[in-house]
Amino acid sequence: MYMPSTPATAPDPTASPSAEAALRERGIRVTASRVAVFTAVDENPHASADAVAGIVRSRLGAVSTQAVYDALALFTKLGLVRRTEPAGSSARYETRVGDNHHHITCRRCGAIADVDCLHGTAPCLLPPQTHDYVIDEAEVIYWGMCPVCQQNPV
Repeated sequence: MYMPSTPATAPDPTASPSAEAALRERGIRVTASRVAVFTAVDENPHASADAVAGIVRSRLGAVSTQAVYDALALFTKLGLVRRTEPAGSSARYETRVGDNHHHITCRRCGAIADVDCLHGTAPCLLPPQTHDYVIDEAEVIYWGMCPVCQQNPV
């Protein structure tokens, strides 16, 4: 049975039990900041690390930026969160993982939405030449203008 060591602060009582369970399933020590980071990403898909840090601080008080980046890196490495980095934007994080979906990004405001893959399995696209690579994933980012920006011309 997994027994976490005593964290410096108690886990966030407002966090969903699924956040703690998700961390424990991957063998990650459960701490208030890690639970808060995971919960912030889960509740705010496509949030940047800075946005996640702001959300975590609003819930827990003082949490270092490095702790947030470390948690995001660990969660990404272990497949709990997905990191995507649209051109010209900071990295964004989401808990929707393992389903081979893509993204559409607004050129004006940077809003991001999920787009399901038509093919369903990875990779959904194959290049005409692989250069002897074994292709296991294709990341597609569609670009356009969101409905809000379409209604508010500059």
